[in-house]
Amino acid sequence: MKNLNPQYDTEQLEAGRKLLASPCTFVLGVASLSQLPPDDQMGEIAFAGRSNVGKSSLINALTGRKSLAKTSNTPGRTQQLNYFNLADCLFLVDLPGYGFAKAPESMVKKWQKTIFAYLQGRVNLKRVFLLIDSRHGIKKVDRDIMEMLDKAAVTYQIVLTKSDKISATELEKVLTQTRTETSKHAAAYVEVIVTSSEKGFGIDELRAEIAQIAAAA
Repeated sequence: MKNLNPQYDTEQLEAGRKLLASPCTFVLGVASLSQLPPDDQMGEIAFAGRSNVGKSSLINALTGRKSLAKTSNTPGRTQQLNYFNLADCLFLVDLPGYGFAKAPESMVKKWQKTIFAYLQGRVNLKRVFLLIDSRHGIKKVDRDIMEMLDKAAVTYQIVLTKSDKISATELEKVLTQTRTETSKHAAAYVEVIVTSSEKGFGIDELRAEIAQIAAAA
């Protein structure tokens, strides 16, 4: 498969490999903002996206663990903000999926309210990785999140998931469309990273990006 990702040198890739091979443990699940860890502990990076976009699978692929983050084929399975301690230098935060979820509407609205409040108000949030399914591209609900992050001045970076599920031609088309749209958003990071948790595409590059965030935190 053609490498569609930003280029990282050998040193950056090795730093990413070492960091994500370090101990990474589940710390706590946060159901309400009052349960959040003190924001002076460590920097945080959050994984956000529509339900069933592959957040948990991506975290597992990044850390090289099969079941660190619980995965499910049922949209809306993650019902809280799950915190993972990466090498005592960063928290990885697996957010509940927004959009469609097989749960009561009142519960979905409660999750979404919590997610939005977290994203807008967390001072030690270093970056949001906004996951977009390569098969579908950016949808209205994603644009709503992007606009909210723009207004809150929270830096975010698009990560295309499930890139192995579409043809190379279609993937390049989606990537071009994503880059074009991303360029219109003030808080969006310029580079888009293309991944497949199943095939391992883009995992090394995303690890390198996380290592750079950790080094600057």
